[in-house]
Amino acid sequence: MAHVSRPVTGARSSLTWLAPLLVIALVAGAWWLATRDSSTGSAANPGTRATATAGQDRTAYPSGSVANTPDSGLDTVAESKLPKEARAVLQLIRAGGPYRYDQDDKTFQNREGTLPPQKKGYYREYTVETPGSNDRGARRIIGGREGDRYYTDDHYDSFRQIQEGT
Repeated sequence: MAHVSRPVTGARSSLTWLAPLLVIALVAGAWWLATRDSSTGSAANPGTRATATAGQDRTAYPSGSVANTPDSGLDTVAESKLPKEARAVLQLIRAGGPYRYDQDDKTFQNREGTLPPQKKGYYREYTVETPGSNDRGARRIIGGREGDRYYTDDHYDSFRQIQEGT
């Protein structure tokens, strides 16, 4: 008796095209989560904007001492004048971590253009906790590859260059 093949129908034919579609949707969803800007309203961190890129290697940038810090032309602030939480974050940066937030030690994009223009990947972002805040708050330290470090207390609207060791 000869074997006659029949066309695939029903549930099996649905799975034939559904599986690749599901893989494409999962890849697109992962890409979207990794690259989205949470300023559009992330429920996990309300009131914050993602300016960090996930998946970057941890990099201990050089110390931002006055002697080796490039001049940005921005206003400056002495390390000793920073809030104690910011000084603690500077110590963590010098030690290479560990950091409390997943967004810390990731690439800062400088989308606002407030810092001096640099190539992508030059700046790293670190959270400075704000007492009483129920999220990451507005305070950050941004570190540059050349040892330049900046403090913002208004969520990237303005920066002051940190003079470490002063």
